[in-house]
Amino acid sequence: MRTKRAIVVFACMVLFLSGCGSSPESRIIGKWEAGENGVKITAEFSKDGKATLIMFGQTLRGTYKVNSADELEWTLNGKTTKCKVKVTATELEVTNEGNTLKYKKV
Repeated sequence: MRTKRAIVVFACMVLFLSGCGSSPESRIIGKWEAGENGVKITAEFSKDGKATLIMFGQTLRGTYKVNSADELEWTLNGKTTKCKVKVTATELEVTNEGNTLKYKKV
């Protein structure tokens, strides 16, 4: 009985600690795609704070940072924008000036 209890406690600790490492900063890293009807937007965020946005055949390069659990600040081609952001392991939702764009992890 004591061994079973120790295993359960250990498993709970592992799950708890693995959840702690999953911050918006770490989840946003990678390549994301949005769009429909032939219009595709691709956003890519790297660990070193660099961002690339491809839309309408144009590539915009810049930087980004996650200011809080729900705010993304990015600078592309010299223009800085702050957006509300929700990020999970598979979805990225960016809201700016009332417009929301939903990306899927590639």
